[in-house]
Amino acid sequence: MTAMPLSSPLRLCATSSPAALPGVFQPDYDRDRVSIGIVHLGPGAFHRAHQAFYFDQLLAQDPRWGICAVSLKSTGVRDALAPQNGLYTLAQLDDQTTFRIVGSIVEVLVAPEDPPAVFARLASPMTRMVTLTVTEKGYCLSQEGSLDQAHPDIRHDLANPRDPVSAIGYLVEGLRRRFLAGLPPYAVVACDNLADNGWRLKAAVIAFATKVDSELAAWIDVNGCFPRTMVDSITPATDDALRERTVAATGLDDAWPVQREAFTQWVIEDVLGPHAPDLASVGVTLTDDVRGFERAKLRLLNGVHSTLAYAGILRGHVTVFEAMNDPILAKLAEDMMALDIIPTLIAPRGLDLGLYAEAILKRFRNPEIRHLLAQIAWDGSQKLPFRILGTIADALDAGHSVERLAIPLAAWMHFVRRQAAAGTAIIDPLADQLVAVAKSCSNETQADVAAFLALNTVFPADLQSNEAFVAAIEKAYSALT
Repeated sequence: MTAMPLSSPLRLCATSSPAALPGVFQPDYDRDRVSIGIVHLGPGAFHRAHQAFYFDQLLAQDPRWGICAVSLKSTGVRDALAPQNGLYTLAQLDDQTTFRIVGSIVEVLVAPEDPPAVFARLASPMTRMVTLTVTEKGYCLSQEGSLDQAHPDIRHDLANPRDPVSAIGYLVEGLRRRFLAGLPPYAVVACDNLADNGWRLKAAVIAFATKVDSELAAWIDVNGCFPRTMVDSITPATDDALRERTVAATGLDDAWPVQREAFTQWVIEDVLGPHAPDLASVGVTLTDDVRGFERAKLRLLNGVHSTLAYAGILRGHVTVFEAMNDPILAKLAEDMMALDIIPTLIAPRGLDLGLYAEAILKRFRNPEIRHLLAQIAWDGSQKLPFRILGTIADALDAGHSVERLAIPLAAWMHFVRRQAAAGTAIIDPLADQLVAVAKSCSNETQADVAAFLALNTVFPADLQSNEAFVAAIEKAYSALT
C-alpha cells in the first residue's frame, strides 16, 4: 500500500494562528481592536524579538499601541509578514524554550515603495512614538558624533527634504508635517547600542532641520522628546534550524520566526511624559540614570564577554557556553565581576549589581545560545578601551589590584600575535597596525607588552606610564605564553 504524502503545515496567519499546537503562547487581545500608535523604523530581528515583544504584552491592557513597521530599504520583512497579517513566532531560548506568536505589528510598509503611506502614519494624531533600530550606521553620524552632512543619504535628503531616504530625513519630514498641522511632536526612541543615543539623535535631527526650516528646528528643540535608552538581549540570526523547530513546536509554517535568549532588558530615560504608553507595566525600566545602566552593562556584561573571548580562544574554546564550562574561566569571570568590576560601579536606582551579575553569568551558561568567541573578539582595539580600561583606571585610582583585569588585555595581545603568525585575518579597524606589532614580537614579555602598549589609540598615556598597570600586564602575558 502506498503511503499518503504528509500534508504541508498551514502558513501562519490570522486565521491559522488559533490552530497552533498546545503550549504556544497566543496574543491575549483582540487584534481587530488594535490601533497604530507606534511607527518603527528598521523592523529587523532585534526589534521583533525585543520592542515588539514589549508592545505585544502592553496591548493586552491598552489597544492603542499597535506598530506600523517601516523598512527603509529592504522588502524582506514585508514580504514575509504581510501574508501572515503581521504575525510571527518568537522563540525564547532557555532551559525550556518557549514559543510565542507576536501580534503587535499590524502594518508593514516599505518606505521607497510608498512614501505617502509612511508620511501619513508619521503625521497621524494617533502616532505618539517613533522607535528605531537602524544600527549605528543608520544615524549618519560623523566620527565626532554629529550629523555627517557629507553622508550620501544626508546630502540627498538635504537636497530633497520631501523625498528622503535616511531615517533622519523621514523623522524630520514627519515632524514638519505635524508642525504644520498643529500636532505635538512624536517621541523619538532610539533603540540602538549607541552611547547617549537619544541626545545624539536629537542633535542630528535639529542640525538637519536647521538646514530645512529654522522655525521647525526651534520647535523640535523646545518640544521634541528624545530619551536615551539601553537595550539588551542576545538575538541569534534566524536560520533553517529555527524554522524547523518553529514548525515542530507550533504546527505552523512561519516565513520569518525570530529567536532570542529569555533575558531581555529595555531601559528608557524617564522623560516620555503622561501620554506615553505605560511601558513600565510590562517590565521596561524608566530611569533618570541611563548612563548608570549603560556603564554596568559595558563593564559587567561586555567586559567579561571580551575576557571570555580572548582567554577562551587561547584555551581552545569556541563558544561562550564552552568557556563557562571551563572551571578556570568560570571562576575568572565570577571573581572579576564581584571583586574587580562591581567595586568601580555606582548602582543606579532600580539595579542590584549583585543580582545583575548573577543574571549575566546565567545567560553565559545558556546552552541554547551559541555565541561565538571569535565574533566577540572582533574589533578588540575599539572595544577594550570602553569595556576594560575604564574599570582598570578606576581600580588604580582606588589603589586596588588590577592583576585579574590585566588578563583580558594580555590574552588579546596573544590572540593578535597568534592570528598574525597563522596568517589569519584580524577583523579590526587597526588590523594593519596590529599585524605590524605582532610581527615585531619575539615572545620576550617586556618587549612584546611594550610594543602593544605603544598603541596610543588603544592605551592612554597615563596607563602606558603606570608601573602597576604595566607590571600586571607583563605578569598576565608571561603566564599566558
